[in-house]
Amino acid sequence: MTIIDFRLRPPLKGFLDTVMYSQGARRDRITGYHGMKPARSAQAQSIDLLLEEMDEAGITRGVAMGRYSGLYGTVSNEDVAAIVKAYPGRFIGVASIDPSNRGQAIRQIEDARAAGLVGVNLEPGAYPTPMYADDRRLYPIYAYCEDNNIPVVMMAGGSAGPDLSYTVPVHVDRVAGDFPKMKLAISHGGWPWVHEILHVAFRRENVYLSPDQYLCGMAGSEDYVRAANGYLSERFLYASSYPFISAKDYLAWFRTLPIRQEVMERLLHLNAATFLNVSV
Repeated sequence: MTIIDFRLRPPLKGFLDTVMYSQGARRDRITGYHGMKPARSAQAQSIDLLLEEMDEAGITRGVAMGRYSGLYGTVSNEDVAAIVKAYPGRFIGVASIDPSNRGQAIRQIEDARAAGLVGVNLEPGAYPTPMYADDRRLYPIYAYCEDNNIPVVMMAGGSAGPDLSYTVPVHVDRVAGDFPKMKLAISHGGWPWVHEILHVAFRRENVYLSPDQYLCGMAGSEDYVRAANGYLSERFLYASSYPFISAKDYLAWFRTLPIRQEVMERLLHLNAATFLNVSV
């Protein structure tokens, strides 16, 4: 079966300069918070070991997302495109943008699409000048993505800003309501606002949830699973958040969750393929 890991950052190029690799002790400490052991490939910063782990687990493709961040570091779209090209069939690339200049941001999206990247990753609270998701400076970008059927991934959970207010789901709710035809995936699943973000997804059918690492050993996991078995069965995205959790170990753990088999198969590949507009 094809398996797509929706949030997997390989140890290559600009990813190595981000805090998830440059601050290994911090990363491994967070891994422990989830009750997991660090991935050998992450500690060794080895793409060969990562591909080996993916093969052993049966993970077909990983979604590598660009990043433009003052908090966590930057991964250029050029780096993501180069990774996708160097490892054909193993990674799906998603672009990032600098939202400070609307025209430049649109050009970045156009250039990224021409280079084979399939979506846009936004991290409003982590930008050098933090924004809320419903900041009006982002609205022309949302409009462009909606008009051109470009899926948008948004980091709106976990430590996604300088304080907790940047993850409050009302900001996501407003964006999803104002752009109802734009597919919007929430990485980190809106955690810790589990009930609130589940309600947003209940009322906004264009919202997908990817709790990734915050599903593992964290409060609210049962509620995510209940929703995945029900109304979110077509809008829940499987993701390990590697390198914070081993892609192989996370998948083994995920398969133990009380998720109906027919739903499990959908979560592991079809939902991500549908969201990203890629072939299964």
